[in-house]
Amino acid sequence: MGKTARGNATKKIYGRNATSIYFLLWAVFSAFALFIVVLLAVSQHVLTVQTYKSVAAKEISQSGQQVESDIEKGLTAGIRDMNELFRLLGVKYDAKVFWLNGDGDVLYPELSVSDSAEGNAEEYLAFREEIVVLQKKLTEAEKGGHTFAVYESEGNFVYASKMRFKGGVETYLYVGKSIDIMETGASQMVVRTVLIGVFVLILAFAISSAVAGWLVNPLSEITKKAKRLAHGDFNVDFYGTNYGEEIIELADSLNFARDEISKADRMQKELIANVSHDFKTPLTMIKAYASMIMEISGDIPEKRNKHAQVIVSEADRLTSLVADVLDLSKIRSGIEVLKPTLVDMSSYLQEILDRFDCFKEEQGYTFVTQVEEGLYAYVDELKIGQALYNLVGNAVNYTGEDKTVYVTLKKETEETFRFEVRDTGSGMKAEEMPEIWDRYYRSAETHKRPVKGTGLGLSIVKTILQKHGLDFGVESERGKGSTFYIVFPVVPEEAETQEKTE
Repeated sequence: MGKTARGNATKKIYGRNATSIYFLLWAVFSAFALFIVVLLAVSQHVLTVQTYKSVAAKEISQSGQQVESDIEKGLTAGIRDMNELFRLLGVKYDAKVFWLNGDGDVLYPELSVSDSAEGNAEEYLAFREEIVVLQKKLTEAEKGGHTFAVYESEGNFVYASKMRFKGGVETYLYVGKSIDIMETGASQMVVRTVLIGVFVLILAFAISSAVAGWLVNPLSEITKKAKRLAHGDFNVDFYGTNYGEEIIELADSLNFARDEISKADRMQKELIANVSHDFKTPLTMIKAYASMIMEISGDIPEKRNKHAQVIVSEADRLTSLVADVLDLSKIRSGIEVLKPTLVDMSSYLQEILDRFDCFKEEQGYTFVTQVEEGLYAYVDELKIGQALYNLVGNAVNYTGEDKTVYVTLKKETEETFRFEVRDTGSGMKAEEMPEIWDRYYRSAETHKRPVKGTGLGLSIVKTILQKHGLDFGVESERGKGSTFYIVFPVVPEEAETQEKTE
């Protein structure tokens, strides 16, 4: 299967469209930069407009009061040409200055021929609608204790106040300044902001691309190395340059996984080689002795029986090997589910030790036991019995010249009791102890007695105890033998009584 096909298959398996981390990082950084630029542009525009309006409102307020003061001075001085006064004030304060009556008619300055020629007649008529707004704003201002009003109306900032005309008629002063300059400035600000935004976005795209590449490159490098590992290259090293702390931790984990996979691969090959050898040896013996019976000892009862016994022994050895391999495979694969029951471990251990009586009678072994009565545990009886038998058998095989094995079962704390089996052999090196639970591992030390069994015993023990969730281990010292132990939780008396009653 090609790389593309494998990639497509992976996408289908996980039910998703795989997206490059590089693209995701680039997109996130770029989107963030765009958001900042837009936020800055909007906030700057709003702030500029608000600032300008605030300044314009203050300025029109000051100008309006000055206009009002100048008009009052003019009236006091008895000025006759009011039209000219209003026109001069408009030029002086760069504003539209009008005196209006209550209907919105312009009293001063009057519409001149030049105003009509310049098309300003509509402006005079517009005050008939504006006067309503002006009066409303003044009413609201008076309620707030003010004598004038400042407001925004149709593109102008307006200063309005009441004035008394001849005969006491109530009239209004209108002073307005256009906000076209503000709008022009705001528009220019928008253009500048857009240009700056484009520049910032281009810069953000470039920086985000560089940062994303810097972050993703180590992952790409590790991915390539992982593919080499998948193809069986156990010399690959996941460390690299420019790695951050998190990537270094990932490299540590992958290097550990590499070592474990390498170890498992090596053990698998050794297992196949050992099993093949262990199968081949008894089969060769069975075939050889069967041939000898057929050709030599078939008519000689003594030789025939001797040769037949060898065939039976080798067949038993082959059966034992097959049984151990199957047991290990079933337990590890989960095919065999544990069936825990309440077991009297004290009497059960004694039954297991009774199976070693032949070693005491025929080979002179001594079993020193210390078994406390009444210790119960919830375990799978058959499986835990297999584990205990294998541990005692291992001690028999590796004990010293005194052929003594020490077995104890006693309470350790109020919550636990402990099984121990100790041999008097040569012990183990510290670096050997973690490996003795592996399949087909045997100590490199030579023994005067051949080690019986398939080499799977401790691996089976480890698997059974792990399935039970029990604490176990080995303690050993060179020249002083080894002690294997299992820690069982104590079954509460009420649970024990209830179980027995049921």
